[in-house]
Amino acid sequence: MVHWIIGFLFIVSGLLSSIMNMAPESFADNGAETVPELTLAEAAMGEGLKDGLLQNQAVAFSVGLGRVICYSSFDPVPQRSFIYHNWYYRDRLSTRTRLVLMPPRWNTYSYIQLREADKGPWRVEITTEEGRLLRVLRFSITD
Repeated sequence: MVHWIIGFLFIVSGLLSSIMNMAPESFADNGAETVPELTLAEAAMGEGLKDGLLQNQAVAFSVGLGRVICYSSFDPVPQRSFIYHNWYYRDRLSTRTRLVLMPPRWNTYSYIQLREADKGPWRVEITTEEGRLLRVLRFSITD
C-alpha cells in the first residue's frame, strides 16, 4: 500500500511540474478568436494600372512618363484600416498619401506626377497608421 501511495504521489508531482512549466497563454481561453494581422502581400513600383493590375514594374523610370505608381496589395485585411505611402526624394519626405483598406483583402495605389527636377533616387515607405514600417520600395527617375 505504501508503494502505491508513493507511486501515486510521484505521478501527481510530475503532472504538477508539467503544468507549472506551461506558458500562461496555454491557459487563456476567454472564447475570443485571434484577429489576423494586416498583411502586405505585394508591393511594387510601375508605370500605370490596367484592369487593376500594375503595368511595367521596374526600379528606374523615365521622367518623360509623367507619373510613377506605387501599388500595394493586402491580404488579409481584418478590419477597415488606413496605411500610408510615404514618398521620399533624396531622403526628404515629398508626399504622404493616406489610403483606406477594406476587408477581406484590398489593393490600392498612389502616384506622383514627375517633373524634370524629380530626377534622382526615390523611395516609398509603406506604413500602418500607427507608423509600423511594412515595406520600402526604392527606385530612380532618369532622363
